[in-house]
Amino acid sequence: MTGFKNPTTPIVSEDPNAVRFGFTPQSENWNGRLAMIGFLSAVLIEAFSGQGLLHFWGIL
Repeated sequence: MTGFKNPTTPIVSEDPNAVRFGFTPQSENWNGRLAMIGFLSAVLIEAFSGQGLLHFWGIL
């Protein structure tokens, strides 16, 4: 029988939401999510305060 798989062997699937360090697909997912949160935060601060992000923090 060719192609027979042992049914007791666990199938390991990578969790796409796992927190892993290094250059992994999971870290790229988290990087993208955090970038979206940061961008949305900057847009909301500008929309509600009426000034840019750097002016809001007093940097400019």
